[in-house]
Amino acid sequence: MNQQAVILGAGNIGRGFFGQLFSESGYHVVFVDVDVPLAEALRTEGAYTLRLVDNAGEEEVRVGPVKALLAQDVDAVAEAIASASLGATAVGARALPHIAPLVAEGIRRRAERDVEDPLNIIVGENLADAARVFHDLVAERLPESWRGYMQTHIGFVDTVIGRMVPTPPPELREENPSLIIAEPYKELPVDAADFVGEVPAVVGMQPVADFAVYAARKLYVHNAGHAILGYLGYHKGLEMGYDALEDPDIRPILDGALQEAARGIAARYGADEASLRRHVDDLLARFANRALADPVVRLARDPLRKLAPEDRLVGAARVAEFAAAVPVYLAWGIAGALAYDEPSDPMATELQRRIDAHGVENVLESLCGIRSTEALGVAVRTRFRMLREGGSWS
Repeated sequence: MNQQAVILGAGNIGRGFFGQLFSESGYHVVFVDVDVPLAEALRTEGAYTLRLVDNAGEEEVRVGPVKALLAQDVDAVAEAIASASLGATAVGARALPHIAPLVAEGIRRRAERDVEDPLNIIVGENLADAARVFHDLVAERLPESWRGYMQTHIGFVDTVIGRMVPTPPPELREENPSLIIAEPYKELPVDAADFVGEVPAVVGMQPVADFAVYAARKLYVHNAGHAILGYLGYHKGLEMGYDALEDPDIRPILDGALQEAARGIAARYGADEASLRRHVDDLLARFANRALADPVVRLARDPLRKLAPEDRLVGAARVAEFAAAVPVYLAWGIAGALAYDEPSDPMATELQRRIDAHGVENVLESLCGIRSTEALGVAVRTRFRMLREGGSWS
């Protein structure tokens, strides 16, 4: 094919997922990043190693050809976007405002050159309505005269990233800056309605019409499950996510929470519950991947964000309520997050400061949008007290 794909962000998801899929689909991959040593390594080698690991073993895949540009080189990045036929972002939601000007400049050049071929950008950020958010950020930075061109020629495509890609340990990065480790899982659901023109053929990509179901499944099953392992594993003094998965107190809570979420998604979105249960079973098997070595403090970090009303825990509980039951297992996850006091996490220390100053009932309502007197609020407060006081969780 020899078409060009630009990936904004050469980190875990950029190299660990998009790079592999685009390269295997015949695209020449151009990474854009601010990391100078990483960009230099990718430029020097013209390829990188992806190590796929699970409990059965490992496989090393050489991904290439690739090149890398520094985000600071605005002209080179804009030229790459101007000549690309596919794009993706994998920079983290907070960095989207910083890359929007680069994309806007690339689009401006396409418009000035009357490029008729569409450019679809897959927005791979862990953010609700990420494609719409990024579209608006780019539009704000594009001259009004070119916004009509953007609407008809540039697609901003929502996706959910299911592949788990841990951050390589420092010693491994020092040895090989471009090496990345990931699980073999290789599915990329995308919102079919977001594409402009023909949907490109990409290995592993699944254009779906019922994207809301996939987005809910990722946030309220996958992300919620990881959060529960993180928070309850922390309270048990466990180190790794797989340790929490095997704990006799935590595993029944996790199983119950994921079933609550699956039933709620089926009721809320009209999804097939049997398919959701199969997804839960597959996810639990993937959570057991000891080779990924995912620490509980990484799974638990930033509880203020993860306790927001529409995020993975409270959002999952609210969806579960559509199945006409109090989500008592998901309440454990919310309580675990409220009790999370890891001193190295500034958001955890801020959360505990608020609870100490105003009480858990106040924080439950102001942060989570849960009234302390409603059924879910009572369930959370009961479990929060059990975690604080110690003893049996039953």
